[in-house]
Amino acid sequence: MKSLIEKLRNGIDLGGTDVDLAVAQLLSDQVDDELKAEFLTVLHKKGESAEEIVAFVKQLMKRAVDPMIDPAQLPGPMIDICGTGGDGFDFFNVSTTAMFVVAAGGAVVAKHGNRRVTSSCGSADVLEQLGVEIDLMPEQLNESLKRHGLGFVFARKYHPAFRALAEMRERLARKNQRTVFNLLGPLLNPARPSRQLIGVYDPQLTGTFAEALRQLEREHAWVVHGLGDNGAGMDDISISGATVTELQGGDAKQNAQTIEGILSGTVTGAKRDMTIVNAAGGFVVAGQAKDLKEGIDLAREELDSGRALEKLRALQNFKSESA
Repeated sequence: MKSLIEKLRNGIDLGGTDVDLAVAQLLSDQVDDELKAEFLTVLHKKGESAEEIVAFVKQLMKRAVDPMIDPAQLPGPMIDICGTGGDGFDFFNVSTTAMFVVAAGGAVVAKHGNRRVTSSCGSADVLEQLGVEIDLMPEQLNESLKRHGLGFVFARKYHPAFRALAEMRERLARKNQRTVFNLLGPLLNPARPSRQLIGVYDPQLTGTFAEALRQLEREHAWVVHGLGDNGAGMDDISISGATVTELQGGDAKQNAQTIEGILSGTVTGAKRDMTIVNAAGGFVVAGQAKDLKEGIDLAREELDSGRALEKLRALQNFKSESA
């Protein structure tokens, strides 16, 4: 690990063999957490290359639980909508809200997510608060995707190797220290969706992610980045800089109320608009809309008709159906 850290300090990108070694060391309980943290910090300071990101993805996916999802058995094109996090805005859960809208419009959303790391409330936290079963076994996940066009892929369940890193990642997050793991989340969906809408917190990452997605042979993907107040970057499609304060989220209970409100029509304004434009991007990537304008019209229709809310109700009731 020390030789890899030295390489990174000299600004040298890691090769595939280096990353293989690094992943083995990071996931080992025999390696000191301080050394792991130093490696991740130095790697981020250098700037992760597309090749390094892809090598990390390939190594970590080998260790993931495969839910064995056959896209041919699904009722529509499979997509994930996910941001990297780490933008510091602490919004309500935009992509988690949008997933119900996109699923209502005919796409199959396999939403990869986790508990909070860089925000007050992760997708797993808010879905749990909403009464959605997040800890689905592979056969339950398959059933949810086939029956409802929607399923939550809980990162902690499908990436058990990450448990070795949880405490160290939280410690780095408290210091606002980003790492490669902020970048990897959207690329590690074990359902392996061929279509992805990924939000990144830094505009310089758009090209890096586009190249990584090309190397990972995704069929269709968008990498998006938005601007908030004072030009600060966000990992969502932005509706405008001036509305950022209206998009603030809170804890799981507050964000669950926001999601219920947007889907039921009682929450309007900036939060609804933000949901609509990000769902619209999902529709374009999934092939349900030809452009963002058509996607926006479709997203509004799915919200106004109550079909997006029905998708939330379907997931809330899924536990009893599959028990």
